[in-house]
Amino acid sequence: MVEGSLFPCLADYALLGKSDMVLDVGVGFGFLSRFLAERCRRVLAVELDSRIVKVLREQLVGVANVDVIEGDVLRVQVPSFNKVVSVPPYQISSSLLLWLFERQFDCAVLVFQREFVNRLVASVGDVDYGWLAVVAYYYVDVEVLDDVPRWMFFPRPEVDSVVVRLKPKRSFPFVLKDVVMFRRLVQLMFARRNRKVRNAVLPSVKCIDNISLECAAEVVDRFPFRDRRVRELAPEDFGVLANALVG
Repeated sequence: MVEGSLFPCLADYALLGKSDMVLDVGVGFGFLSRFLAERCRRVLAVELDSRIVKVLREQLVGVANVDVIEGDVLRVQVPSFNKVVSVPPYQISSSLLLWLFERQFDCAVLVFQREFVNRLVASVGDVDYGWLAVVAYYYVDVEVLDDVPRWMFFPRPEVDSVVVRLKPKRSFPFVLKDVVMFRRLVQLMFARRNRKVRNAVLPSVKCIDNISLECAAEVVDRFPFRDRRVRELAPEDFGVLANALVG
């Protein structure tokens, strides 16, 4: 549960208005959803735990503009929304962002674990630089807005939290032939972040093209950046590699 004094800040950061359809993920007993309902047109309150959903529906009786949706947000059918304001479960942070990247929205104001945010905004050369920063760079602009003290949570966590705002980019920073391939390749390559590109991408080429290791090696030897370390590549470089892999 999150201290209610945080709610106005989240709503203000999202510039909520009476026409907004807002998604709240992992709503618990609905304190944030109830607050948001006073400022927007409708709240889509998604909660996985069926026991909490039962209580939630009782708590929100009389709040006509909150739709309680039971299930996993990554799998259940969710109506269209234009903004996200949420303190989602930290264990779904990565999956939730990938899910959001595939949808249209104006902005998302989210509370994440600080360690996760460090990975989200990392640049080439940073210790935290990895697949998450590369993929996020392609889809959104990220603003780190505010710290969230531990005392605002009950029970109090052992980690620090941060408010971030995501806004989809008006145009993508580089052209991709296959976005799914790009995301898959980046994740696979960062599993071997300290290897040279040639060695990191070789298993993927062999698997994707269903060819022998020798043939895959011939293909990879024509790739750009083959002698650089994976961790040294900028997001645009991964775009070039993904396009080369598609052919």
